[in-house]
Amino acid sequence: MDFLNQVVKDIKEGYQITKEEAIKLLHYKTEDLAKAANEVREYFCGNPFDFCSIINGKSGECSEDCKYCAQSAHYNTNVDAYSLLSTEEFVKDAEYNARQGVDKYSIVTSGKKLSHEDIEYVCKAYRAIKDSVQVKLCASHGLVGEEELLALKESGVLRYHNNLETSRNFFPSICTTHTYDEKVETIKAAKKVGLEVCSGGILGLGESVIDRIELALELRELEVDSIPLNMLNPIPGTPLEHITKITEDEFLKAAALFRLIHPTKDIRLAGGRNLLSGYGKAALCGGVNATLTGDLLTTCGNKIADDIQMVRDLGYILE
Repeated sequence: MDFLNQVVKDIKEGYQITKEEAIKLLHYKTEDLAKAANEVREYFCGNPFDFCSIINGKSGECSEDCKYCAQSAHYNTNVDAYSLLSTEEFVKDAEYNARQGVDKYSIVTSGKKLSHEDIEYVCKAYRAIKDSVQVKLCASHGLVGEEELLALKESGVLRYHNNLETSRNFFPSICTTHTYDEKVETIKAAKKVGLEVCSGGILGLGESVIDRIELALELRELEVDSIPLNMLNPIPGTPLEHITKITEDEFLKAAALFRLIHPTKDIRLAGGRNLLSGYGKAALCGGVNATLTGDLLTTCGNKIADDIQMVRDLGYILE
């Protein structure tokens, strides 16, 4: 039996592929990997599709030096900077997204982490959303601790987002103001208090294909629930503004590998969808079964209604 077919068979029987096997799979054509990944997705996940939307609840002036980020205070990107939005604004936006058919909604804030006072503030907003909008709540507020995560859970948040971004080995080339272990500790703390975890990375930071595999394996070790895959959109003013963009083929191959490494999880299109043809339609036929929709943080995404129509046309069922 061909190696790829054997891998698919083994995965269906509960096998977890190794780093060496994932590297061997890199030699296959992207279309063959995508077909295998879609077979695994259908076997374990079926056809339900997961939509989520986010709001940039606090923008700019971030103390961290992540080389890709428009919101870092270290770079001149002319991004809009503002403090936390009002509870009314959060509720209004959540209501709009829910009416459009989105069932998960997250407030995302810039900065290494929110202060204790700001956590109290967003918890009030989450409670207000929970009381008036039929939507599942997620949160993304940086490297907060167990106490803050528990407060978020008690306010109605079900899932916490904290991207690892890239492999452990490559991370110091991207950020020097916080560590990989700080991210891992936040993920473990979120799981400890009973939150689901959404964590993935950005492809195209200058990392190798081995770094992408190592990221996928690290996320498997942490047992995260949702894995957003971003395609770097180089922002003028950041250190990566002139980096050569990865190709769509590279992104699709990585997405397929993530599915083979994570057969039961949500693999989610995130930032950079506008760089993919058809807003990533090919990825939805290659193992991906979830997406962010609507406006993203500092770039625009696809319209919610267009996304819903696209996934229905592909045979998916809305959750």
